[in-house]
Amino acid sequence: MEAIIALLSVLGLGTGAVALVIRNLYYICQPSEVLIFAGSTRQSAHGKRVGYRLVKGGSSIRIPLLERALRMDLTNMIIDLRVSNAYSKGGIPLKVEGVANIKIAGEEPTIHNAIERLLGKSRKEIEQMAKETLEGNLRGVLASLTPEQVNEDKIAFAKSLLEEAEDDLEQLGLVLDTLQIQNISDEVRYLDSIGRKQQADLQRDARISEAEARAESAIQASENEKITALKRLDRDIGVAQAEAERRLQDAMTKRGAVVAESEAEIASELARIQAEIPVQQERIKQVENQLQADVVAPAEAECKRAIARAQGDAARIIEDGKAQAEGTLRLAESWQKAGSNARDIFLLQKLEVLLSTLTATVPAVTVQNVTVVDTTQGGTAIKTAAFLEQIRHTTGMDIAGAVQNIVKTDFTPTLTPKLTEQEFLTLRAEVQRILETVAQSKLGGVQAERSVEVALKTDTVLQDRLQQALRAGGNPAIEALFEHPVIRIPPRLIKTWIQNNN
Repeated sequence: MEAIIALLSVLGLGTGAVALVIRNLYYICQPSEVLIFAGSTRQSAHGKRVGYRLVKGGSSIRIPLLERALRMDLTNMIIDLRVSNAYSKGGIPLKVEGVANIKIAGEEPTIHNAIERLLGKSRKEIEQMAKETLEGNLRGVLASLTPEQVNEDKIAFAKSLLEEAEDDLEQLGLVLDTLQIQNISDEVRYLDSIGRKQQADLQRDARISEAEARAESAIQASENEKITALKRLDRDIGVAQAEAERRLQDAMTKRGAVVAESEAEIASELARIQAEIPVQQERIKQVENQLQADVVAPAEAECKRAIARAQGDAARIIEDGKAQAEGTLRLAESWQKAGSNARDIFLLQKLEVLLSTLTATVPAVTVQNVTVVDTTQGGTAIKTAAFLEQIRHTTGMDIAGAVQNIVKTDFTPTLTPKLTEQEFLTLRAEVQRILETVAQSKLGGVQAERSVEVALKTDTVLQDRLQQALRAGGNPAIEALFEHPVIRIPPRLIKTWIQNNN
């Protein structure tokens, strides 16, 4: 155990030592700077022996005790140049303002000059040194140029200054990226006087040239207009004479031809119209026959089929009514013939249906107590009464009272609706909302039916309510719920969906 602890301690110390070495000896150089490891002697690319090594845009490990790591920033430095009372050629003092962008050189051999002269200096000291150097070069360039040359071609002036300062900045280890001359002025307003004189000369020459050009243009325009008018008159006279001669000749040569052509056209049109009359008459007959076959005959056949269908539906309804009335009369006669036992017989016949209907509307019932009734003695009526008593005590349903409410006076069975009007309207609104959504999706045929089927099957509550509506109202209720001007689904298909979900 002690050996394991010692081994772990050694590993921990080793890991800490490695981390400490990496933290203190491993250096990463960013692309905008250069790392200088001073202390080791090496030979540069130009054969010069230097006491440091360079790392630019990478990483390196410092040799402990033998090297010292230094950083030099290579980012851009903006220098504002302002030179006042700089005498130009001719003795005119000028004031020049400009902006220069410089940086420390990052390539050999210029970077060695920067290391020897700028290493350890702050950016402000470097900017001040570069500013003084550029201002001195600016004064030297101004002394070799006249104010007119400086003011007229600032680009050439900046290029001369750039060439003048490049060697001096390279000796310092700096690189001049750009140099822009922003403003040139003088306190004695020499440049303004030159500008005013030049402007006055230009305005004078422009006015003279404009007057001469306007006079020449007016003279030339008048001459051109005169020549054009004379030529236009000659042309119009010639055209009028030629047109009159042509019309006269045409009238003389085409008179007979025009008359004959007109007569021929009229005769041809008359013959064409006379030949078209029988064709149009036959076409009228053909259209009448086609209308008779395509519209009138199908309409008459459909009318006859509708009359026959209506008569058949009426006969079926009449026969159904007669059969129902006859069945009701026979039920009443059987009830009267049965006498006092009619009520018990009717109760036994309807007992299963009543139990199914009543238990379907009652949720699961928790039995709190049990009533025991002796059914070993007595006849069928006593056993039935005992059975009904057991149901009343166990489920709370009074079947005998329900039967008394159903069988009244004329003993005609009635159907109690299971949906109120408000429930039916709410259910129809939900169904119409589904149909309207499917209609807006512009689906048709089988795709629309499939969409409605999926919507119904995903809503179990809606399925139960549709099943209740089907039991209460049958096909008419389903047709009323799903009636829509665009989406038309057969009721039998809807019943199949609802019954399959039971």
